[in-house]
Amino acid sequence: MSAPIRSRIPDRLCAEAVELALAAVEEVAGRGRVGEHLSLQVDGDRVVTHFFACREEAYHGWRWAVTVARAPRAKLVTVDETVLVPGPDALLAPEWVPWSDRLRPGDLGVGDLLPTKEDDDRLEPGFSGADEPPEKLADPVGFGPASLANELGLGRQRVLSPLGLDLAADRWEEHFGVRTPMAQAAPAQCVTCGFLIRIGGPLGQAFGVCANEYAPADGHMVSLGFGCGGHSEAAVMPAVPPAAEPVVDDYEIEPVRVHHEAGSVDAAEPAEELGHS
Repeated sequence: MSAPIRSRIPDRLCAEAVELALAAVEEVAGRGRVGEHLSLQVDGDRVVTHFFACREEAYHGWRWAVTVARAPRAKLVTVDETVLVPGPDALLAPEWVPWSDRLRPGDLGVGDLLPTKEDDDRLEPGFSGADEPPEKLADPVGFGPASLANELGLGRQRVLSPLGLDLAADRWEEHFGVRTPMAQAAPAQCVTCGFLIRIGGPLGQAFGVCANEYAPADGHMVSLGFGCGGHSEAAVMPAVPPAAEPVVDDYEIEPVRVHHEAGSVDAAEPAEELGHS
């Protein structure tokens, strides 16, 4: 089927071999599963492909293709191949995408393992101490090479490469950076906020961790230029003054005349003057 076509005029004997092609496809698909003859296609000199409708419900829009051919100066037509191929309106599976391209942030669940390629551009060899003799790694007082390596974030087979650092900084800047709408409307930046936890390493001069439980970036890496309404100095609430003790004047007596309503139980009693303090 891949031979160069020198003529678009189908070979007469190959074009007339519809019954031969139908018998060949029914031998593969079974009787009753092959539909009517749809068309033919010229694939080369004395090479023709016949297309038949497919009656399988699971293959809507697919076609049976039977390629027939004959040798030069021969009158015998033979079957070359029989395959099921998709038609113009066939239902096809989506194009396969490698898992590494399908993976998105948040897809990793409990118990899942995410393998990292050996040549991952985001990583580069680090200092793990595997090649050092044991006596050099001994650190009885906590001031030897091993402690220094741990403090510098080393002691690992691989560390972030410059590319890995740049990619991380771009992600953090996109979500909690100075150009976000939240930062643009903030009264101040995170660099002056008391809830910011500073970090070390090469990105410590540009990023930190938010520790304000009411802020939208709590627990996230934020740019020092980011900001929100939860800034520690945005609106300091004044202290509530203590309530004054009630003052009762026990020295002044005000006479009060009590009047009884007509018809009440106390109406028959004489009015009294009561002292009210």
